[in-house]
Amino acid sequence: MTSVQTNSVQKLIAQNKKAFHDYFVEDKYEAGIELCGTEVKSLRAGRVNLKDSYCRIQNGELFVLGMHVSPYEKGNIFNREPLRERRVLMHKREILRLLGLVGQKGYSLIPLRLYFSGKWVKLEIGLCKGKKLYDKREADAKRSAKREADRAEKL
Repeated sequence: MTSVQTNSVQKLIAQNKKAFHDYFVEDKYEAGIELCGTEVKSLRAGRVNLKDSYCRIQNGELFVLGMHVSPYEKGNIFNREPLRERRVLMHKREILRLLGLVGQKGYSLIPLRLYFSGKWVKLEIGLCKGKKLYDKREADAKRSAKREADRAEKL
């Protein structure tokens, strides 16, 4: 799947708003994620943070790092490490294509959203290029100008 498909019911768990501030999102991919039972229960409660997470390809597999899933309250001994590496489930040919794209200058794989698609947990990964400081300022200026125009239009 080269891009995100939205044909089934999706329930948003978490969104990485900082990624849209820090990166230009070139392309989006949908992938599954390997979790244990208590992590899924914690996700259903919305106790996850994608803020500083990123993806890395090693040995032909894709992993998400820095994704914080809080321990499930009633999980006791079955809880896992909150910041552990989690394997992302994609086809081998897609991972190899992403490896070639990430090899280019300035590209990164950043998790954008985490959601339930039916009973499955899906991760939306963005192929991103980092923004410079002047790009961030320009985006903020456009956003504030649009906000001012909307306010003026209401009056």
